[in-house]
Amino acid sequence: MYYFIGIKGSGMASLACILKDCGYDVCGSDIDKEIFIQKNLEAKEIPFYSFDKNNIKDGMKVIIGNAFDDSNEEVKEALANPTVTTYTYPQFLGHLVEQYHSICVCGTHGKTGTTGLLSHVLERMSPTGYLIGDGSGYMPKEGKNFVLEACEYKRNFLAYHPDYTLLLNIELDHVDYYHDMDDYLDAFETFANQAKKGVAVFGDEENTHKIKIDVNHLFYGLKDTNDVYAKNIVEDTTGVHFDCMVKNEFFAHFELPLFGLHLLYNALGVITIGIMNGLSTSLLQEAMASFEGVKRRFNIEENGDNIYIDDYAHHPTAIKFTIEAAKQKYPKHKIVAVFKPDRFSRIEYFLKEFKTAFQEADEVYFCDFPENQKREEGINVTIEDLQNQVEKSKIIQEDETSAMYLANRGPAVYLFMSSKDIYKLKNKMKNFQ
Repeated sequence: MYYFIGIKGSGMASLACILKDCGYDVCGSDIDKEIFIQKNLEAKEIPFYSFDKNNIKDGMKVIIGNAFDDSNEEVKEALANPTVTTYTYPQFLGHLVEQYHSICVCGTHGKTGTTGLLSHVLERMSPTGYLIGDGSGYMPKEGKNFVLEACEYKRNFLAYHPDYTLLLNIELDHVDYYHDMDDYLDAFETFANQAKKGVAVFGDEENTHKIKIDVNHLFYGLKDTNDVYAKNIVEDTTGVHFDCMVKNEFFAHFELPLFGLHLLYNALGVITIGIMNGLSTSLLQEAMASFEGVKRRFNIEENGDNIYIDDYAHHPTAIKFTIEAAKQKYPKHKIVAVFKPDRFSRIEYFLKEFKTAFQEADEVYFCDFPENQKREEGINVTIEDLQNQVEKSKIIQEDETSAMYLANRGPAVYLFMSSKDIYKLKNKMKNFQ
């Protein structure tokens, strides 16, 4: 029996689903609040309970979520029981990676969508499992490949030694843990060099060139100095179209239903990994063109004259990219951005960057930090500080009154952006449109 402490966490739920697919008995516990991720657990009939030390039984294998330590009654009970085997989430995932042909996707932005795209592509080659940060996990019984997100927070990804790594970008984040950019770069350099066979690296930014990669690697991007690059790029309301060049020679033409240059960058990374793994041109073209996306990553829902887009964006760069993508797909629509922050430290450190990130939106609305969000020591930022940085912005509540107010701002494209549960406000708006 595998027991997950914090089973509603995005990575934990994904891993629980994978172990259930592999034929193991799986259950776990978490807070009682409903989270969209738990639908994946329910679909696979994985039971979960409220925290209670009596849930821990002799002989269990217990996987402890990153957010929990021995101040949690179940963690304390598991660690004290000599018959219980305990793992941290990255420790266990590190063991699992060794059992498959594994590809890790890392970077500050874009891991979830890119992991979804890469697993979609590799499935055309051979049975492929995946662990995605939207709570989705899957492993076919005859699984050969394993594609997973590798998060840099607290250097957790250093527990993994994959066959290949796809490095999307490096832009300072998690400032509650990393001291500065040098510290952040050091983590990515160490991880990149843990790849056994090769690394695909985004080559159009300065930071990725600051790390020294000793293993086999290819650079990709838009610049023709990269090993793999795109040219003759056309962006329109149907997506992006381009010619892919490899070592300055034409490789293939691609037509992708993706919006925003940032997704073109990530698609090129997937193509590069495909090339390194010997995938054919036709397979790559078909697979890339048929990708439909992952949960909470630019998910589009039409509601009468209005369009709702739910996205996980929470870093200023990701927010900027999401707004640009919406303007590309819907050039004649008003763009209304609704944002709920997560970490206090991220908002305080990037206040000026958040100001720039929202500039292209027509209207901006902020919801307050989650009530249970822990304030890091020495961090005093408030939602009013963020609102004061951004012109044409207002603070709203996540209630029926605010939902009705937002509904009356349409017709518009509404961008709901957060790593938290901002989608609940979107669902309330449906009652008024």
